[in-house]
Amino acid sequence: MLSAQERAHVAQVWDLIAGYEAHFGAELLLRLFTVYPSTKTYFPHLGACQDQEHLLSHGQRILAAVGVAVQHLDNLRAALSPLADLHGQVLRVDPSNFPLLIQCFHVVLASHLQDEFTVEIQAAWDKFLTGVAVVLTEKYR
Repeated sequence: MLSAQERAHVAQVWDLIAGYEAHFGAELLLRLFTVYPSTKTYFPHLGACQDQEHLLSHGQRILAAVGVAVQHLDNLRAALSPLADLHGQVLRVDPSNFPLLIQCFHVVLASHLQDEFTVEIQAAWDKFLTGVAVVLTEKYR
C-alpha cells in the first residue's frame, strides 16, 4: 500500500504526535463537530456540550487506533478487524464520514506541524488514512 518513503513519512509524523495523542484526538473531534455537525450523532456520550475530559478520552481512543494502524502497516486488515466490526456492525457509522475525519485530521496535523507537514508527508498520510478507512468500511459489504 505504501512505498518505503511513504512509510517513513507516516512514522516521522507519528513520532511527532507521540505523547500528545489525546490532545490531537480532542482537537480532531472538535474540528469534525464544528465543520460537520451531523457527525455528532455518532457520539451521543459526548453530549451537546462536549467537555474537555470526554473529548480527550475519546480523542485518545481514536489516535490509539491510528497508532495500531501505524504499527501494522503490513497487515491493516487483521489489526483493525475488531474496529471494523464495531463501526460497521455495531455502531453502523455511515462510511461517508471517514473522509470527513481524514480531512479534519489533515488540518490538525498541518496546523501543528506547519512547515514539517510537507506536500509529500501530507500525500503519504492521505494514502495511509484512506487505506485505514477502506479497511474500516470493508465490513459494510
